[in-house]
Amino acid sequence: MTESNPPLGVLLTNLGTPDAPTAPALRRYLAEFLWDRRVVDVPRPLWWLILHGIILRTRPARSARLYRKVWTADGSPLLHIARRQSELLQQQLERQWPGRTRVALGMRYGRPSIAAALDELRVAGARQVLVLPLYPQNSCSTTASTLDAVAAALRERRDVPALNFVADYHADAGYIDALAASVREARQDCEPVQLLLFSFHGTPERFRREGDPYYQHCLTTARLTAGCLGLNNDEWQVSFQSRFGREPWLQPYTDEVLRQLPAAGVKRVQVICPGFAADCLETLEEIAGENREVFLRAGGEAFQYIPALNDRSDHIAALAAIVVRELCLENT
Repeated sequence: MTESNPPLGVLLTNLGTPDAPTAPALRRYLAEFLWDRRVVDVPRPLWWLILHGIILRTRPARSARLYRKVWTADGSPLLHIARRQSELLQQQLERQWPGRTRVALGMRYGRPSIAAALDELRVAGARQVLVLPLYPQNSCSTTASTLDAVAAALRERRDVPALNFVADYHADAGYIDALAASVREARQDCEPVQLLLFSFHGTPERFRREGDPYYQHCLTTARLTAGCLGLNNDEWQVSFQSRFGREPWLQPYTDEVLRQLPAAGVKRVQVICPGFAADCLETLEEIAGENREVFLRAGGEAFQYIPALNDRSDHIAALAAIVVRELCLENT
């Protein structure tokens, strides 16, 4: 690209991951993650004492054991998949719009950071940047936190680029079609399924009462996907996983739903996690591991976790379509 015709930057972001499945790496990662006011909004002095006096003394070793269960030869599943998504999105956009875009990957917590990704786009000459957080459903604890990090990274720069920001894509047709296609493919090689459970990451119920759109976005995604699949109302359900702390979180809770289903006669289930663009600890260990055991111990007979959209071609095509639409490339 020339200086008179600079590339359009695409900042692809996700939550992040520790550098290694070790207690020291988890301590660094959790210290950054749990200090974010968007994630935990307890008053800072009190929360500092709890975080550094209790949580960071006990949780890193336990979390490291869980991460070791899903760690691969390529490292963190989420980071490996995210890099692949970034590469494939760049290739897709390059085929459609040669030389027009530059994709960079940044994580909200850990490495590569959002600041480093923005620097990469600056060096490439991008004067306009589309921020695309891989959170289909908008939440203050994820989407808004990403915007905070982008603003912080640009705070000291003299040459701030023009910014576009994708707040959500929970009802995007390409995204919904990709979710439905992944379910259809999973059902080709298995016995008849009684229930499709949509499990989304939980957030405090208080967030919903205070205006966070996340809960309604989750319901909409599930309803649209179920409609695309032609499911009846008794053939699908929404639940929420990964609660933390003592206050009520969005309900029903995934583990409790799975524990109760066999007694209600539902013994063959599939679980899909549409809020996760890439498989990670919460899907591979919590859902496909822990919650599978919860269901089977309660009397379930067949449990299938449907992988996240990851680097599926229809997923990448859906993300590319969002980029093209948001940057108005179809009109240039």
